[in-house]
Amino acid sequence: MEASDGKADLLEWVTSHYAALYRYGYRLSGSAADAEDLVQETFCKVQEHQGQLRDPKRIRNWLFRILRNAYLHRYRAEQLHPAISLDQVEDLAISGESDLAEQRAELQHALNDLAEEWRTPLILYYFEDFSYRDIAEQMDLPIGTVMSRLARAKAYLRQRLTGSHSPASESLPASE
Repeated sequence: MEASDGKADLLEWVTSHYAALYRYGYRLSGSAADAEDLVQETFCKVQEHQGQLRDPKRIRNWLFRILRNAYLHRYRAEQLHPAISLDQVEDLAISGESDLAEQRAELQHALNDLAEEWRTPLILYYFEDFSYRDIAEQMDLPIGTVMSRLARAKAYLRQRLTGSHSPASESLPASE
């Protein structure tokens, strides 16, 4: 798939990556509506800058980076921090899986409490199956820093969700 193929490539990229980008946008923002907006904004940017993709094999990384940048631009500029919608929690609970819904909501709240620099590598690695190298490239960080952030964020979540205590989670900065 070459970037010069224009609209055909864009349509293929949208259909093959929409679900993963939506999940990533939802996990970053905590909102279904914001996730949809972020994905739409991502594909608008892709259409504008389609010719800038040098290696079509790296389309997934490129798309995730664009979505992340859109999220950072949107939420840092407004100094908003994501929160899970009560409607989403209610929708999950109504589906008959109230325990599971409660766990999902608790996990989303814990993710929302993490600062973006800790949340992003965690989401990319555990929810989107990115490699350490891909995350490092996406965030412009050394691989060791990515691994460290993942370990500390995981320790924080473990402590937060189970109440178990570990030294790594004590100093982890959370979002304000």
